[in-house]
Amino acid sequence: MMEKLLPTTLVGSYSMPEWLIDRAKLAGRFPPRVRAEELWRPAPEYLEEAQDDATIMAIHMQEKAGLDIITDGEMRRESYSNRFATALEGVDLDNPGTALDRSGHPNPVPRITGKIRRKYPVQVRDIEFLRKHTDRKIKITVPGPFTMAQQAQNDFYESEEEMALDYAAAVNEEIRDLFAAGADIVQIDEPYLQARAEKARRYGPQVIDRALAGVNGVTALHLCFGYAAIIHGDRPKGYDYLAELASTKIDQVSVETAQPNLNPEELKPLKNKHIMVGVLDLNDPAIETPEQVAEHIRRAMTEVAVERIIVAPDCGFKYVPRDIAFGKMCAMVQGAALVRDSL
Repeated sequence: MMEKLLPTTLVGSYSMPEWLIDRAKLAGRFPPRVRAEELWRPAPEYLEEAQDDATIMAIHMQEKAGLDIITDGEMRRESYSNRFATALEGVDLDNPGTALDRSGHPNPVPRITGKIRRKYPVQVRDIEFLRKHTDRKIKITVPGPFTMAQQAQNDFYESEEEMALDYAAAVNEEIRDLFAAGADIVQIDEPYLQARAEKARRYGPQVIDRALAGVNGVTALHLCFGYAAIIHGDRPKGYDYLAELASTKIDQVSVETAQPNLNPEELKPLKNKHIMVGVLDLNDPAIETPEQVAEHIRRAMTEVAVERIIVAPDCGFKYVPRDIAFGKMCAMVQGAALVRDSL
């Protein structure tokens, strides 16, 4: 994958256009865990076409900014997790449950009433559409099994770990199909590894490796402190759960370094992984200069070999206004070029 030094990519999501989704409603609530179809602006019969058009826009903006690895921008999702999580067998969609989100507030979530199984490929059309519309390397994201287990009400399994392992089996089937359909990288989104670090230490690595069992392809894992637009207040300055990923089968780990001004020594245990270094602070609407981006990269290089660094935002662009998102992407590409040209 590393055909050039310091390749650039998104974490996953790009800014969603106002004509596609009601951005005020989207930002005025916590990310939905159950379906929230009321957020979409187009009528149901036009929604897929509108999502396709928004995906083409997201691809074009990434290419225009100069990104090396392109995502579909997650334009078909109300949140990073709910589209996949609500497509599984064993979920009572008509009677949601309740679970605490990472800020401690109750949120409607999938209620698990039977064995979790994947009924059909959920995102294969997404990756096929992405592959059709760009000739650059492509990445797609799937919600992580540990995180989905934290975002569900368990009314069936004897233990949360058992439930998480069945989520992992479903994710594993999806990942295999995504690689078969043309993905260059598949990323698992696991923010709750950080949010629920004590539980994650007990069975997180086992669940991750179950999701990756027998997978042939480059895999990534994103963990973060939550969307900056949603999770306010005192955000952590360091990770409670990071070094534990060193023993897993994952190839790349996405780490926030910009907003928390992360001490690069925290990256040291992951020296054998590729690191997606977050260089854009999405809590700050100001667009970084290329020099600021370059400084974040150089800080990471004190602990991570430059050949193992991928340049990315701290988190997803879902809630970021489109003009700011594009400006930040351009700064990211230019900052990576500054460092690359200096080597």
